[in-house]
Parts: sequence; structure tokens; C-alpha cells
Amino acid sequence: MLHSKTRWIVRQSDENKVQNLVNELKISSVLAKLLINRGLDTVQSARYFLFDQEQAFHDPFLLKDMDIAVNRIKKAIENQEPILIFGDYDADGVTSTTVMMNALQEMGADVQFYIPNRFTEGYGPNIPAFEYASDIGIGLVITVDTGIAAVNEAAAAKKLGLDLIITDHHEPGPIIPDCHAVIHPKLPDSEYPFKDLAGVGVAFKLAHALIGHVPEHLLEFAAIGTVADLVPLKGENRLIVKRGLKKLQNTNNFGIKALLKLANVEKAAIDEETIGFIIAPRLNAVGRLDSADPAVELLMATDEFDAEALSEEIDGMNKERKSIVSKIAEEAINEVEERFPVEDNPVIVVGKEGWNPGVIGIVASRLVEKYYRPAIVLSFDSVKGEAKGSARSITGFDLFKNLSESRDILPHFGGHPMAAGMTLKLSDVDELRARLKRQAEELLTEEDFIPVTMLDDELDVKQAELATIQEMQKLAPYGVENPKPKVLIKNANVSMLRKIGADQSHLKVTIEQDGSALDGIGFGFGVLYDEISPDAKVSVIGELSVNEWNNVRKPQIFLQDLAISEWQLFDVRGAKHLEKLNSTIETDNIVWIVFNEENIAKLPSHTGTFTLITDQDSAINLDINHKHIILADLPPAKERLVSLFAGKNPARIYVHFFKEESAYFSMMPNRDHFKWYYGLIAKRGPFRLSERSNEIAKFKGWSLDSIDFMTKVFFELDFVKIENGMISLKQSMSKRDLSDSQTYQMRQKQTALENDLLYATSGQLKAWFDEVLQTSVQIEEAMEEEWT
Repeated sequence: MLHSKTRWIVRQSDENKVQNLVNELKISSVLAKLLINRGLDTVQSARYFLFDQEQAFHDPFLLKDMDIAVNRIKKAIENQEPILIFGDYDADGVTSTTVMMNALQEMGADVQFYIPNRFTEGYGPNIPAFEYASDIGIGLVITVDTGIAAVNEAAAAKKLGLDLIITDHHEPGPIIPDCHAVIHPKLPDSEYPFKDLAGVGVAFKLAHALIGHVPEHLLEFAAIGTVADLVPLKGENRLIVKRGLKKLQNTNNFGIKALLKLANVEKAAIDEETIGFIIAPRLNAVGRLDSADPAVELLMATDEFDAEALSEEIDGMNKERKSIVSKIAEEAINEVEERFPVEDNPVIVVGKEGWNPGVIGIVASRLVEKYYRPAIVLSFDSVKGEAKGSARSITGFDLFKNLSESRDILPHFGGHPMAAGMTLKLSDVDELRARLKRQAEELLTEEDFIPVTMLDDELDVKQAELATIQEMQKLAPYGVENPKPKVLIKNANVSMLRKIGADQSHLKVTIEQDGSALDGIGFGFGVLYDEISPDAKVSVIGELSVNEWNNVRKPQIFLQDLAISEWQLFDVRGAKHLEKLNSTIETDNIVWIVFNEENIAKLPSHTGTFTLITDQDSAINLDINHKHIILADLPPAKERLVSLFAGKNPARIYVHFFKEESAYFSMMPNRDHFKWYYGLIAKRGPFRLSERSNEIAKFKGWSLDSIDFMTKVFFELDFVKIENGMISLKQSMSKRDLSDSQTYQMRQKQTALENDLLYATSGQLKAWFDEVLQTSVQIEEAMEEEWT
């Protein structure tokens, strides 16, 4: 048995809808289910999603205040009035700034950008920045990816004589800032047909409205910001990313090319994962550690050498960011373990002086991943008496909604249901933790704290073929609300299993069903190698992909979890270092069993304690359910194993079956052997055994053990007498069968036992234990009689 890391739930699809899509769109049932799972359950919506040749961007003027904003910006351009783009320091904000800067420069505007420093200014518009803008002669400020919560700052801008246009996508609060224009798809009275644009998506719509047509050349930046900000990849976002990826694959942007070169990525291979794992983290790293300006400068670089220098600087900052995250994450985990254990804290709130506020969002994500609890990580500033925090959540706990109930202690707060940022007084941290704990206890159940993996379909190995995988690619690009399809394959045989990688931390496996095979790779799964027996039937979940090597294309699955639902047999017979089992199985769940007390001193050292099974009662009464059982030595009889396992439910059985001397490979004399030896004693006896045994053994090719064995049998049957080491036949004796000798019986029984247990194949042992485990204790004796 091997437990999965998460709960697996396979989405169920309406079969009538599946067949309708199959028939109308000429697609497979697998793809039809995937579409339905994404809410695309009508022919029209599915066709629109799959075949987007005729899709068009929505009219940007459907956004409220767009006409007001465009008129004001064009007026500023005509009058050469200085314009300031006020951005944010993450990848969405950086690309939003880049989009607006490019669009306005192309229109001849006098424009510059300003991104607040995370450490000295904090998130969003601030009054000193607006005062600076006024001092340098700015008359128009356009925010991108920020500003919807800047109620006080908007009022200050108005007093300073600044016209403020806010473009944002974050959740609007109860009060909308009073300014020249607010362009936001989620405004309460908005009629815009798509609500889930990223900040760069809103900036892109403004650029569209200003230029008068879709600014195709800006799509590559819009795609980067949209993927980086983890907004739903559906509707207009999907269109932005799908078309933006094509632009990226042919990009001439010096900055993007320099980043790709550093990461050894070919332009033609760019996809949404290139953005998510290569480009976005580097753009984010800049603003996490210092000013985000170099990230904008990189994307707007007009010189190859400048771009390469900036990309190297940014790549170095990303490496530094990783190091800082690792250190803070370790400290945060210690805080949880030592001060705020998850058993008592349904919402994790931890903080410390000096934690870099630029990376605490990543640390919060790490905590959610480890503990599966909503998590807030705070950076304390004892001088200012405040804490800056970043939060991440789990399904079922809406961060924005729940934190909104604490606005009285959160002077600066904003975000989404799954992520948020805030500033509060140090003195209010404990109060925030207490409030969130109460909210979570009311909203969440025990089941909510068990991670769930939603699966799109259950397939067999044969279905996981190239054609299926290629058809699935029609769903790309993948992202939030359109994740890569995850599938379940149940109860497959393991035909190959090995650890790979320089540190052997990864797992390569081949699974089979009904003659079809599928290769799998599990990154970080190397630790499971010793927990999967060769004859196990495994269930796996993961993402299907195509592996191409030497012009050969094969399907494969990237493993995300693995489980074995039945007990497993591990054959460690003959293993020289039994103590190694301690490092490969859960120590707390091990039961070491020995049947012969004299073997305890002969077995290898280990960290466990032996449980001695000496009779049927101790075997029957031992609780082994859900435990890992190590059978350290060979029992005296099968009956002892039957008593131990009948009707029980162990998780695993490790068979070592230590035996110092084997009867199996010692000769079992037959009746002709006994007849010859009897005749020898009759003719040559009496004779001294110690003197003649070697001679007899050499003549007949027998072992000394065989001669000793036959002598004992004759003695027990009262056929011979031994006096002063001299053996001879008795004068009178009864006719008796060899099997009347207890020594003969024991040798027969021991040979049979070793044949059945010590020298049986693993498959034979597994089948035998299967039968025993399915046997009720009530019919145990009948089975014992049959087997013996």
C-alpha cells in the first residue's frame, strides 16, 4: 500500500453532452470531456474555444470611461503635455508599463514611467510620488495594474491639479477613487463582456482604443503579463496569450531575446511555460529586490548590448532572489512548527523582523504548498511599527472577502480571492490572526484541509497514445481555469522502475496494461523507489506529453502523484543488510517479527524492537493492520504465518526469512538409501560411527549430515542401538515406517517449508499471502490442515 499525497477527484461529465460534442465537432470523447470540464459544454462555446480563426478582440470602448480617458490622453499628446505612467513592480505591472510606454511613444507623446520602490514606498500610488510628478510638471498620470484602492491618493492628486486615469484589474473596494477616469472591467456598472483581464490586458485595451486598431506588436508583452499574473486563461485572455505566443516565437525585442539566450531557450520553442518559468520569474525578481525600473528598461531596450547587460543583471538578481526565498521559507517553517502549529491555526500568520517584503508572497505560497492552509507572511518593521504582508489561500477560503472584514486594521489592502497584500500595525497582527482563525473555523471543514487534485478523466494505458495527446494540445495555451489536463491511470503493472538524475532524486517508470506500455517520469519521486514492489499495481496521475528522442516520438506521463491501494510484498530474502530497511520504510509503522528467539542475536542490528511470535495465540492476537511487517526469520511452520495474517490487513509484508542452516539443500535420503545403510550395519556392525562415517560418506557420495540423519531415524524407530559410540542392529524389532520417526517428520516438514517459503518465487509468495489474507480466522484451521 502507498498513499497518495492528495485526494483525487475525477470530474464527471454529462454523457449526452459528451456525445453531442463528439458528433458535432468530430473530436474524441477524451477531448469532449476536457472541454466540458472547463465549462465549454455547448457546441458553440467549444467551437469558439478550439477554432479561434474568426475570434476578435472586444471593442475597447465598451469599457466604462474609455472615451473619457482617450480624449484626455490625445489632448495631452496634441499639447505635448508631459504624461507619467505609474506602474507596479511585478511582471504584470512591468509589462503594463511597457505596453503604455510603447503605445504613447508611437503616438508622439512626451511620456515617462514611474514604478514605486517596494521597500521605501510600498504598493500602489502614493502621495509623495504624486507630489513629485506635480513638481516636475506632469499634468496627466495614468496608472497601470494598480490604483483601484487609491481613494486617498486620488483625492490628493486632484488637489495637486493632476488629472488621474486609473487602469486596473484588482478587486474594486466599496469606494471607487474619484479621478478623471477609471478603466476597470470589474466595476459594478461595467458592461464589458470579459471581466478577468490582467493589468496588462486593461493597458492593452487602452492602447487599442488610442491607436485605433489592435496593436499586434504589443501582444507579446500582453501575453507575458497575462500568464505571469495567473488570471483565468479563457475568453479574451486566451486570445491575448495564444496570439501573443506566436509573436514571441518570432520576437525581435532585444530584451526578450537576451533573456531567452541566457536560459538557452529557442524562440520557436516558446510556450506559456516559457513565460511562467523563465521570463516572468526574472521580471518579477527585479522589483522583489530593488527598483523594478531595469525590467521595463530591458523590455524597451533599443540596443542589443544594453539588453544583454540588463538581462545578465536581472538574471543575477533572480538567483539572489531564490537564495533569499529559501532562507526565509526555512525560518517561516520553523515559526509555524515552534509557535503556530497548524493543528491550532487553520490560517497561518507568521512574520519576522528583516524578512524581505519583496519575496514573502513566494514564501506564503511555499507554506500553502507544505501545510495546505491559507498563509500570510509578514515583514516586520519595528521602527515604523508596521508589518507588510502577502497572502495566499486554498480553495474554499476567499482571502479578499475575509480580509475585507478587517479593513479597520488594514489601512492598505488589496488583492484577489486567492492572493492579497496588506499593511497593518505590528500591534494588530495578533488580532488579525485571531479574526482569521475564527473565520476559518466557521467556513472550513477538516476535509477542506486535505489537498485535492481535480482530474479530467480516467484513461487506460492504451488510450494514452500520441493521437490523444496531440488532440489535447488544441486546448493550449494552458493556465488558470484551463490547466494542463490531468489524467488518472488505475491499477497498472510496473514493468520497469529505476532512479535517475545525478542525485538519484527522480523516478523513471514504465507501466503496462493489456499489452500497452507507457513511460513515466516523476521529478522528485526518487524517494518512492523503495516503496514500490515489482509486482505492485500502481495508480498514477499526471500530465501526458510527447517525448521525442532521436526522431522517435513516444507518449509519456509526467507523474504528479502515485498510489498503491493493495498490500505489497517486498522480497528481501538473502539481503545482507536487513538494517537498511529502517531507512527505506516508515520507522513508526514497522513491526519486526521473529519466530525463533535464538535468532534475535544472529540477526543484523536495527532500530526496531523484535516482536517474538512463539505460539498460535500470540500470532492471532498481534495487531498488524495497516502496518509494515518484517518477517525476519523463517517460522517453524506455515501454520504460524496463517495464524498471524489470516483475515488481517497489513500495508506491506517484507519477507527476509533468515535461517542459519537450510534443510532444503541437504540430501533427503530415500528408502533405497535407508535400505543400503541398514544392510551395511547388518553386515559390518557393530562399528564405531566416528571412524566409519567419513569412509561411508566418501564411498556413497553422501554428506555426514545425511549419515547422522539416517542414524537418528533408525535410533528413534528402535532399529539400532548405540553403545560407547558403536552402532549395531537390535536383535528384535517391530516393523515400522520411516515416517514414524519424529526426526524424519521434522526433516520432511522443514524441507517442504523451505521449498514453499524460502525458495518460492516472489509471485508464488504473493499469491500464497493473498489467499491467507482473504481467509477468515474461523476457517483458519481447515486451511492449515489442507496446506500441511
